[in-house]
Amino acid sequence: MEQRTQSLRNVAWLWFGIMVAVLVMGFREAIFLTPKDAAQGDAGRIFYYHVPIAMLSLLFPYINFFASLTFLYWRRRDPLKALTADALALTAAEVTVVYASVCLLTGMLWGRATWGIWWTWDPRLTSMLLLWLLYVSYLTLRRFSSTGQSHTLAAVLSVFAAVDVPIVYMSIRWWRTQHPAPVFGGGPDSGIDPSMLPAFFWNLAGWAMWGICMMVFRFALERRRQLAEQEEALQAIEASLEIPQ
Repeated sequence: MEQRTQSLRNVAWLWFGIMVAVLVMGFREAIFLTPKDAAQGDAGRIFYYHVPIAMLSLLFPYINFFASLTFLYWRRRDPLKALTADALALTAAEVTVVYASVCLLTGMLWGRATWGIWWTWDPRLTSMLLLWLLYVSYLTLRRFSSTGQSHTLAAVLSVFAAVDVPIVYMSIRWWRTQHPAPVFGGGPDSGIDPSMLPAFFWNLAGWAMWGICMMVFRFALERRRQLAEQEEALQAIEASLEIPQ
């Protein structure tokens, strides 16, 4: 057991080291090596952070979604499996809130630099804000609900939250918006200059690794908390069953 724990620690440190190196490479490419945008100048460098993080903020909700469905399926059939799925769902929701928050903040900075305003009720921005609010509500429900069914209610809420993800993604395809057209797959004029690709993909890889690192670490903490609660419950049951001498 001790050897396995040490092996996991070594893997975790290796992952962390590679992640930091990739993020440093992304920063170096985005800030120092890639030429500034002809139209936006240095403000266009926000692209290398905003777009990868926006893409990832639409991935983690589906981890929450599938983990929530798994929890709902197993909650009566196998409570132990349900607890594991619930821990993963909570972790994915927390990471979603972090990434959606950074997405909105970097988008506002970019909007201020290019549009001259911090916020506009554009379909893409509004649907992304709604996604953020849904997952903040998810975490708030789990934290403060006193019904005793908070995990089940939150799992149901995650199903509705997942519906907003394709709306966010398709909003700039369905409606004419102030937000720029899709960078990839948006038509004949979509795409970016090849000189921009290294910075973009280094940052996409680095922030994906960071999100996975956050999820694994937070999942381990949540499972430890669940196991501690189970142990306390078992001890309480054993104490209540003891026959007085």
